[in-house]
Amino acid sequence: METKTKKQPKQVETKNIPSWEIKDRQYYLTGNGNPLSYVLTSKSTRKRPLLWFDEEKGYNRELRYASNQRSCFIDEQDSNVILDHIIFEEGVLHVPKTNQALQKLLSLYHPKKGYVYDEKDEVAEAKDDLVSIEVEMEALNTAMSIDVDQAEAILRVELGSSVDSMSSAELKRDLYMFARNNPILFLELVNDDNVQLRNLAIKAAGLNIIKLSQDQRTFAWGSNGKKLMTVPFDENPYSAFAAFLKTDEGVEVFKSIEKKLK
Repeated sequence: METKTKKQPKQVETKNIPSWEIKDRQYYLTGNGNPLSYVLTSKSTRKRPLLWFDEEKGYNRELRYASNQRSCFIDEQDSNVILDHIIFEEGVLHVPKTNQALQKLLSLYHPKKGYVYDEKDEVAEAKDDLVSIEVEMEALNTAMSIDVDQAEAILRVELGSSVDSMSSAELKRDLYMFARNNPILFLELVNDDNVQLRNLAIKAAGLNIIKLSQDQRTFAWGSNGKKLMTVPFDENPYSAFAAFLKTDEGVEVFKSIEKKLK
């Protein structure tokens, strides 16, 4: 006798269903200023519909927060509803894990999420903090290996001519502080060839090895006044000179300045 194979139930696709963790949650307003209290839309009305498009069902579903209901969807609530407000105090709203209806409304369905408010994500924040700490450590380790001349070049970008009167100890101290307080910019400057070349040009001008005309349009040798280059219009003269030093013609000028600075 033939035995019929029992038909297996169809497996439900779950890849598009977000995982949900039962936990306390915190939400915060994303604007620049945080009012003492802010009331978020908590129910759908004709003038201000509060809707979420259900792709599985193929239509918009009305949302409503009722403190005595398990669901935030009106079509899943009974007639005995107790409506409640959603209020952010000083920009923050704490929702305990016991209030799943409000959590799901705020985390999954409310159209103002990402615009008016957002959910605090401790895991994402921890990752961001870790990246920030790693970048700061990289910057500080790099700063420790930098010699005084390179430290002067980097700090000149931030402090200008005041670095000329600083001792080696002061340069290193301020370099470490710069690396700690602004590690991304610090690492960019470390890897910027123009920073070193610009510093070299400024030092050479200070020692009259080269000189910049009063109108800041021409560089020339300090010894004989022979023209070296014309500064392009609307460019920083020392940035332009740094770029010039990397050209075929400028390489020889660079070598000559380096010798005179030693």
